[in-house]
Amino acid sequence: MRNSLPSIQVSSLIAASPDEQRVVDSKSSIREAVQEGFKNASIAAAVTAVPTLVGCRVIPWAKANLNHTAQALIISAAGIAAFFVTADKTILGRARENTMGKYDKTG
Repeated sequence: MRNSLPSIQVSSLIAASPDEQRVVDSKSSIREAVQEGFKNASIAAAVTAVPTLVGCRVIPWAKANLNHTAQALIISAAGIAAFFVTADKTILGRARENTMGKYDKTG
């Protein structure tokens, strides 16, 4: 039954959307922002972890007052902040490039 149906190539019948390129640009921009954000969050967490953990072992006040949860919060806050700042800057930069490219083509 399956082989008896005629094969129709639908792709040649469907017109491309005028916004298709903008959707592709948007998806690639988001993908790039997530990758850059994850990379910088990893670096920030590693850079924050060393002094936090060493400080909690050496400094008497930190040793008495910062338990493991507080240490984890300090490290993760730095990573989360780095992720969102980097992702925001990347998305805004790509949007600026796309806008400038649009105006350069029309002018």
